[in-house]
Amino acid sequence: MTLSDEQVKSELTKMQAFIEKEAKEKAKEIKLKADEEYEIEKASIVRSETSAIDANYEAKLKKASLAQQITKSTISNKTRLRILSAKDQVLTEIFEAAEADLKKLTTSKEKYLPVLTGLIEEGLLALMEGKVSIKVREQDVAVAQEAIVEAAANFEAKAKFPVEIVVNETDFLSKDIAGGVVVVNGTGKIEVNNTLEERLKILSEEALPALRLELFGPSATRKFFD
Repeated sequence: MTLSDEQVKSELTKMQAFIEKEAKEKAKEIKLKADEEYEIEKASIVRSETSAIDANYEAKLKKASLAQQITKSTISNKTRLRILSAKDQVLTEIFEAAEADLKKLTTSKEKYLPVLTGLIEEGLLALMEGKVSIKVREQDVAVAQEAIVEAAANFEAKAKFPVEIVVNETDFLSKDIAGGVVVVNGTGKIEVNNTLEERLKILSEEALPALRLELFGPSATRKFFD
């Protein structure tokens, strides 16, 4: 059966409408799928970037926190060292003043004689021998000759035997020290250093903890006390 021109035109119009409809539906389907994929990809990128930002922020926060802790610790240590240095300076000045007072002491025979006598006696009791020699500064020889008399008598009263003391007049202690005595046993191998500097050194070591406590109070970092 042959179609008329009108029928052909009508069929072509229907076919064209069908193709256009199919094309639009396909296009719509493609767009919907593309939009869906876009949203999925966008969400993935956002999550990725958000994670990266969070991780970066966390890293920077940790780094800033660490830097802050280091700075705080550095400042604290520097402050503590400055305080310790200032305290040590105060103690040094105290002992330097004490040493200066000792040097003044030796210029007065009335004050120095009993001190020197006591230092000689301590050396005798440490050695516990019947014969010793003593070394003093050259300028102290005369006062030492007087001091050994009382020191020997005090020793004999305590040790229950006499002692012979010889003042060494050839080997002297340095004239730069404050004073005092070195007591030497009979063989010359054992010495008891009782110079004023040595006694001040011992005193400073023994008295230092109590002196620190008296001047600066208890240490904030010390947990135990004697």
